[in-house]
Amino acid sequence: MINTQKVALNCHVVQSLGNIVSDMDGEKVMMSIKNGKYYNLGEIGGIIWDLIKEPVYVHQLIDCLMNEYSIERADCEKQVSLFLESLYAEGLIQIKE
Repeated sequence: MINTQKVALNCHVVQSLGNIVSDMDGEKVMMSIKNGKYYNLGEIGGIIWDLIKEPVYVHQLIDCLMNEYSIERADCEKQVSLFLESLYAEGLIQIKE
């Protein structure tokens, strides 16, 4: 069953347990023990993954990325939300209102 949930800016997100993550040439790759799949999170996805080791509000995550990268806020919000929603759909993160 695939989980679906929209990610609001005031939600907390955090990594789910049971994933093995490694750095490969500047990108994060992950194996989910739970669902037996491999994932390439990429460079920015890997940074997001590191930032959600502990529960964090999505708006704080976006603020952090905005301080590091030159991107319009609306674009950052959209891309981060889509990325988090895809992680949630695979059971890789938890979302709490």
